[in-house]
Amino acid sequence: MKLGLALPQLGAHSGADQIASFARTSEQLGYASLWVGDRVLAPVAPSDLYPGGGTPQRPYPPEFRSVLDPVVVLAAAAASTTTVRLASSTLNAPWHNALLLARSLTSLDRLSGGRLDVGFGIGWLSDEYPATGTPWHHRGSRLDEILDVLHELWTHNPAEYHGTHFELPLAHVDLRPVQPGGPPVLLGGWSPAAMTRIGRRAAGWLLIHGMPADVTAQLWQTARHAAEDAGRDPDLLRRELRINLHPGQDARHAVDSVAQARDSGVDGAFLDLQFATSSVDDSLSIAADVMSKAGALD
Repeated sequence: MKLGLALPQLGAHSGADQIASFARTSEQLGYASLWVGDRVLAPVAPSDLYPGGGTPQRPYPPEFRSVLDPVVVLAAAAASTTTVRLASSTLNAPWHNALLLARSLTSLDRLSGGRLDVGFGIGWLSDEYPATGTPWHHRGSRLDEILDVLHELWTHNPAEYHGTHFELPLAHVDLRPVQPGGPPVLLGGWSPAAMTRIGRRAAGWLLIHGMPADVTAQLWQTARHAAEDAGRDPDLLRRELRINLHPGQDARHAVDSVAQARDSGVDGAFLDLQFATSSVDDSLSIAADVMSKAGALD
């Protein structure tokens, strides 16, 4: 199982001047991947509570009040590293124009020398949709069309697309990704529809540590069955696990969570230390401790 870290992006960690050094140090420590997330709004009175433990008194983590742009953060990390994979968990695809998103992601893949993995989701905070000029309804079909557009632009030249949400005339597309067919696309979600979409057309599933094992097993089987029905090899699907550390949890807790992840059979896991530490330096200290202790798991 490969281990990664979330890049400094949230709250007290959103000082952009530290992204490059964090990325370089993480790579030197032996981490295999670096990750970003996607938040654009922190409403005073949100319509929805954070599914990771939000309450009426604390509807979402306060770190969400200051979030660096994920594509910018990945670009800084790409320019500062040479081997580590760069990924998102998740970019909320429906907020984005498909053509502009394709340009950004293709540029990132080229900038990184073909080290990009793209993780998409549809989010949980409905307030962010009207704020980005995007309808909350039909967000699943909008995601499907974005996946269609990316596939078209990454595999054809000239390329065109005619759909309900997006319309692209036949055009030359000489800006090509380094990775043949484009960066691998991973998808989040835990509904039957989301898991079916993963099986039919994604490289794998983005899941979150802490979900009941029987639930994740059932969802994973839904994705595998969908892959078989689509004529795909279900054994090629990946599982990448987000592990959020919370205040008071230390490197020992992180290592225990990594061990659980390894035992569950996931292909990769990454630690987000931004909720448990007060600075980038503190995160790197824990990251170094985790990597040292994780060696004893082998």
